[in-house]
Amino acid sequence: MSVTVVGAGVAGLVCAIELASRGVKVEVIEQNSSLDQNACSWFAGGMLAPRCEGEIAEPSIVEMGLPAIDWWERHFDKVERRGTLVVSQPRDAAELKRFARRTDGHVWLDGTQVSELEPDLSGRFNTALFYAEEAHLNPREALAALHKRLVELDVPIRYGVSMSDSTLGTVVDCRGLAAKDKLDDLRGVRGEMLLLRLSEINLTRTVRMLHPRFPVYIVPHGEGLYMVGATMIESDSYASMSVRSAMELLGAAVALHPAFGEAEIVEMGVGVRPAFPDNIPDVRRAGDVFYVNGLYRHGYLLAPAMAMKVANMITGVGHNSGVLG
Repeated sequence: MSVTVVGAGVAGLVCAIELASRGVKVEVIEQNSSLDQNACSWFAGGMLAPRCEGEIAEPSIVEMGLPAIDWWERHFDKVERRGTLVVSQPRDAAELKRFARRTDGHVWLDGTQVSELEPDLSGRFNTALFYAEEAHLNPREALAALHKRLVELDVPIRYGVSMSDSTLGTVVDCRGLAAKDKLDDLRGVRGEMLLLRLSEINLTRTVRMLHPRFPVYIVPHGEGLYMVGATMIESDSYASMSVRSAMELLGAAVALHPAFGEAEIVEMGVGVRPAFPDNIPDVRRAGDVFYVNGLYRHGYLLAPAMAMKVANMITGVGHNSGVLG
């Protein structure tokens, strides 16, 4: 059996690894010329935070996401399993309580305990939630590691090649929003991010700061780099970030710690995430084509679950669901 995986974003690379690890002959084709041109995977936060995602996601998202950290640790040696810290300003304490009610797997911390976890936040927050089992990774380093693993598995990756340029048999379509030509209920959800460099403080885990209108996450990516993101805009536009979004992201970072006011802005980026109407990913089949899509804001978190699902379908393990008419 041979399979062509279309798309070299995180979903496509993880699917290729899962299939190749089961003895399937795999090749990956990608219409772009390099890994860094896949905006959705390149401009991701890299949070592996299934418990926190339960605040707005269905329980199935949490269930599918829980094994992801173990999968990533088997394939990438720089996963930081240091938990997620969730904080709020005193005026937004109700948001913290609401977040706690909607999630599980956390403990409440007082100010002293917050300081012990993150000394550079000492004295800034009197209470917080801590999700100890969660993790984060640097998405760009993770993509490179997946690429290297595929080389080790003798899986070719051909760049600058689209589906129409190649004769295909069994196909795993991981094109994200580009698959809207076949999946008419797919929509785009725009996310915006900042990459900041700051050496004055050292945060070691993902910190989410809650706000009734503009919650933000800050993910440390090592060597003084921090990914700052928050936005979920119902749009498939790849236009550059607006001034308003940049100001809100920067303002939230400074509210977490004033030192971010002196940070260097390294990058501003935009990614458009593919989502189905219920925001739950799926594997759909049409003949010999399997569509892995709808990962929404959970690309790195849910790629392993989707890869295992499609690999089971192709190799005959389990049952085939999500068949297209």
